[in-house]
Amino acid sequence: MALKWGIVTTGFIAHDFVNALSSLPANEHEVVAVAARNKNKAEEFAATHGIPRAYEGYESIAKDPEVEVVYVAALNPNHYEISKQMLEHGKHVLCEKPLCMNEKEARKLITFAESKKLFLMEAIWSRFFPSYRYLKRQIESGALGDIKEVNVTFGFHLDSDRVQKRALGGGTILDLGVYTIQVSQWAFREPPKEIKATGKLNDDGVDIETKSELIYSTGVAKIQTSATKKLKNEAVIIGTKGQITLNDTFWCPISLTDIDGTVKTWPLPNGKDPHFNFLNSCGLRYEAEEVRQCIRAGLLQSEHVSHNDSLVIAKIEDEIRQQIGVKYDADEQ
Repeated sequence: MALKWGIVTTGFIAHDFVNALSSLPANEHEVVAVAARNKNKAEEFAATHGIPRAYEGYESIAKDPEVEVVYVAALNPNHYEISKQMLEHGKHVLCEKPLCMNEKEARKLITFAESKKLFLMEAIWSRFFPSYRYLKRQIESGALGDIKEVNVTFGFHLDSDRVQKRALGGGTILDLGVYTIQVSQWAFREPPKEIKATGKLNDDGVDIETKSELIYSTGVAKIQTSATKKLKNEAVIIGTKGQITLNDTFWCPISLTDIDGTVKTWPLPNGKDPHFNFLNSCGLRYEAEEVRQCIRAGLLQSEHVSHNDSLVIAKIEDEIRQQIGVKYDADEQ
C-alpha cells in the first residue's frame, strides 16, 4: 500500500521532491495533499502535480486523516514549529535540513517525536545516494584503511534572501555547511574532539564564507563554504590505504573516483516532469524510499540519518556559528 505524503510549502525544492516521487512506483508513494500560506500557490502546485487536495495554512494538512507523513520544506526558522505541529497531529515527518535552527530546538523536536512514537528524519538526502552507500561500504570494509583526512568545499554565488538574511535563517553554515559536516561525519563516524572556525559575515550578521577544521581522534576534516564564489564542491576522503573522491557534486553525487582511480557512476532516472530546479534532484527519491521503508517497518528513525546524527551535526553548526559570531533569534529563546 502506498505511503501517503503531504507536502508543506510549494517552493523549488518541494517541486523537485514531488517530481522525484513520481519516479518511484505509484503503489509505494502517493502525494495526497499540499499546504501553503497562500491558497492560490497551494492550488497551483496541486494542479501542476495532480495532487487531490490543496490547503491554506498548515492546520488542515496536519488534520487530514489520509496523510501519513509530511515533507516539511519551509524556511529554516519555521522547521521546528511546523514539524512539531505535524507530529502533534500524529504525522510522521521528513524535515528539510537543517532540522532546526540549533541543537536545543533539534533536541526538543526529537524528544517530542519519540514521545509520540512517530518517525522523524532530517532530510540529508546525500546519504541515500548509491555513491554514499558505496563509500560507506568501502570505509567499513577497511579498503581505505584508517580515515585520516576529509577535504570538502561547497560554494556558489548565492544572493537570495534565504541565504543572506538573518531573519530567514540565512548563512552558509545552515545552507551549505550541513553538507560538509555530514560527509565528514559519514567518514569519521564520531563527534569531533575540537573545532576551529573562521568566517566572514555580511551586514545582516550571517556568514557568507567559512573555513573550519573538525579535529577527530584519528584525523581532521577541513571544510569550507562560500556564498560569494563557486568552489570545487568535491569531497575527498583520505585513508592510510588510499582515497575516494565524491566528484564535483559531492552533496548529490552520481559518480565517485574509487581507490583504484576508476570512476563509478549511478545514473538517475527522470521524473514525470523533465524539469528539476536543482542539480540531480531526482535523487530525492532515495531518501523518500528510505522514509517509506522505515515507517512500514515501524522504525522511529533511520540508521543512516539517526536522531543522534542530527544532534551531532546541529552541535557542530552551533559551535562554528559561536566562533564566528552568528546568532539567530532562536538562540535567545
